[in-house]
Amino acid sequence: MTLITAQTNPDSKNASNRPNGTGGSTDIALGSTGVNEPAGTRGKTSIADVVVVKVAGVAAREIPGVFDMGGGLSRTLGAVRDRVPGGRPNVGRGVKVEVGERQTAIDLDLVVEYGVSITEVAADVRENVIGAVERITGLEVVEVNIAINDVHLPDEDDGVVSTESRVE
Repeated sequence: MTLITAQTNPDSKNASNRPNGTGGSTDIALGSTGVNEPAGTRGKTSIADVVVVKVAGVAAREIPGVFDMGGGLSRTLGAVRDRVPGGRPNVGRGVKVEVGERQTAIDLDLVVEYGVSITEVAADVRENVIGAVERITGLEVVEVNIAINDVHLPDEDDGVVSTESRVE
């Protein structure tokens, strides 16, 4: 980096000795600010926690074998909310994050389908979440912790009340 000292009052040889900040010299660092820098590096980009939560939630749900996300009460309330007309699914359910300036850590609560290899599903989820979050946000994912909270059995009705009578 090159520093150039520019005289702000060229008419006076002792301008830098003037009181109250009049006159003097200014150091200008060439190549570190202004038009000499690429447009993409001027300014600061901040990423909200909710952005990482949504990206991680969508990426986790893309993996075959993931039935749902969230703990028991969270899933129950989410299922009710999902059934309300006009309600949207909460893609952030079951996701907790810590976001720093350059890194993030992610915790996921999953429900997997019965019969799948939990270790394989967890590894696939971890890989997909890390790839998606790093690609989309540019943040380094330092860890993805996965808790399997439940296994969905094929005969579970997900709380849907059957309209069929048990007797004739």
